[in-house]
Amino acid sequence: MLCLGLSGGLDKVHEYRPALSHTFLHDGAAVMVRDGRVLAAVEEERLNRIKHSNKFPAQAIRYCLAAAGAQLKDIDRIAFYATESYCNAMLRLLFGSETQSGIPLDARTLLQLMLSQEFDTEIEPSRLSFVSHHHAHATSAFAVSGYDEGLVLAIDGGGDFLSGMVAIGSGSRLTQLHTFPEDGSLGLFYLEAIKCLGYGLFDEYKVMGLAPYGDSSRFRELFQQFYELKENGGYKIHLNDIAPALEHDIHVRGKGMPFTQEHKDVSAALQEALERIVFHVLRHYREVTGMKRLCLAGGVAHNCTMTGKLLYTGLFDDIFVQPAAHDAGCALGAALMVSEEQGRPAPRERLQHVYWGPALGDDHAVEREVAAWRGHIDVQRSANVASVVAEWIANGSVVGWVQGRSEFGPRALGNRSIVADPRPAKNKDRINAIVKKREGYRPFAPSVLEEHAAEFFDLPKTAGAFPFMNFVVQVRDCKRSVLGAVTHVDGTARLQTVSRRSNPRYWELINQFHKRTGVPVLLNTSFNNNVEPIVQSVTDAMVTFLTTDLDALVIGSLLITKRVATPEDWAALRVSLPAYTSLRRTPDHVTAECREIVCETYTTFSDGGAVRISPDLFELLHGIKGDAALGELLAHVKGERRDAIILELRQLWEKRRICLRPAANNLGDLRDQAHAT
Repeated sequence: MLCLGLSGGLDKVHEYRPALSHTFLHDGAAVMVRDGRVLAAVEEERLNRIKHSNKFPAQAIRYCLAAAGAQLKDIDRIAFYATESYCNAMLRLLFGSETQSGIPLDARTLLQLMLSQEFDTEIEPSRLSFVSHHHAHATSAFAVSGYDEGLVLAIDGGGDFLSGMVAIGSGSRLTQLHTFPEDGSLGLFYLEAIKCLGYGLFDEYKVMGLAPYGDSSRFRELFQQFYELKENGGYKIHLNDIAPALEHDIHVRGKGMPFTQEHKDVSAALQEALERIVFHVLRHYREVTGMKRLCLAGGVAHNCTMTGKLLYTGLFDDIFVQPAAHDAGCALGAALMVSEEQGRPAPRERLQHVYWGPALGDDHAVEREVAAWRGHIDVQRSANVASVVAEWIANGSVVGWVQGRSEFGPRALGNRSIVADPRPAKNKDRINAIVKKREGYRPFAPSVLEEHAAEFFDLPKTAGAFPFMNFVVQVRDCKRSVLGAVTHVDGTARLQTVSRRSNPRYWELINQFHKRTGVPVLLNTSFNNNVEPIVQSVTDAMVTFLTTDLDALVIGSLLITKRVATPEDWAALRVSLPAYTSLRRTPDHVTAECREIVCETYTTFSDGGAVRISPDLFELLHGIKGDAALGELLAHVKGERRDAIILELRQLWEKRRICLRPAANNLGDLRDQAHAT
């Protein structure tokens, strides 16, 4: 029995449609389940390279089908992550006034149409299911928690006109106890508050990282005006009061502007308010149900500061947070729900890993892809990768580490990671500046050998392994100076414990570093920069490596460093536009009295924005059919003008507005340039 769960948008990667509510149609994903067990899962963003993709997850579906050795006609049930009535309402809201759009206002018909267009297969309407959004969230957590019974809380921004639910899980069943209305959304509560800090949707975790620098007492009374705690675990949020009050009481931060202590104090008060509300709900339902185990899902469950503090309260004997708690995880829940309906429930086993994404390919295919970048890199093949890389890291290198199948969810857990020495505090600032290109306060996570976790971290007695970076825990006082790069300002860290069973390659890398330094910990952060999702493929890894200041890259058994490329090496690369990038000329005022035509690249996703480019570059890119060799493109451009265009191209490449790739005929092997180490 094959069941496919889907989340995400309803337009194709090259299409642009107006954005729906910010609580819906993002974080697209596909998950394939066979008889209740996950075969494959990947977020569409990893494949189409659009962060939090709001596009139809066509590539993710293709991967899942390939992993199952199946075609779409072979799938028994296909489940979408929201109710049919909600989807129909959203379609009417978006397209109801556009009578000429040709888009069906019936969700089942539209989903059927999208699938048939993408896969040239007619899908019987009876094979399509629309499931409750928060039930999918809840199922995604309880079904893989390993619990026979437990309390389940799903809380997020919204979906199905609700913002959360409380349920009891027993066996393979969920019984709903309570739902939270859309205007009681804790996700929107957080989002409304962070707007005054210069942040928006998907930036919530940045504010969570800023909160430890602040004093919550300064704005505590103000935030208490934004919510009411009621009896029986209830609460009420005054969403419309938040922005006016904050704008009146603080200096609103513009995007990209410096943070003041005031902004840090607002972050701290917001975090405290969120925790107070969630703990209020959970204390009530813990008491009335008697449940000693808790499952969490929904976007708010990614607030690992909150989940960590909950862990230390001892309110529950065990807490399981679904590692893809955001809307991508609803694809998992949807697949498991329809599988259970077909008599194939998930086995009652604790989730051990989420390495469900596409693999790199066989060694020869990887070698050919890497070798295509000859001229830009030096490569060695090693039989002792962990040993060599541990030595590099101990000597100060920051390394991209790419192995095996990718992780499902927002965390890099050792297969698509950037790794570094966790000891020097300066490494945090260095990596934020040279690779991530983000705010300097942002913390990094420690990956520790499971066997040594308790030596470095003060863990609650009831807690076991922490494989998914879902909890912020206390670093032991005596180890905080040792782990300077991964210990946050309040003495905490977002912990990942690494099991030899689940990820032997990553475990061995940390173990080799331990042998050299006495520290069984590595700094681990996602392998991406600030404008792209986590890398998926060999090409993704090469592009990010070459457009950041990473010291080295490891792909499988290949050790890769940079070399100074010649103009001929750059000229051999081929230029193209990603499917999500388009060009336009548009009139704009350069002064109050003067208007001129400006040239821009823009994207088909709603928050991509426009990037201005020179008219010269516009003409060159506009003339490309498919792709073109950079050398040929610039053949008739000379001198300073040529240099300026090349600089623009490289800047656009760093922003992922264009693609630069080796020519297909450059594919080769490494036998003439690599040697064993």
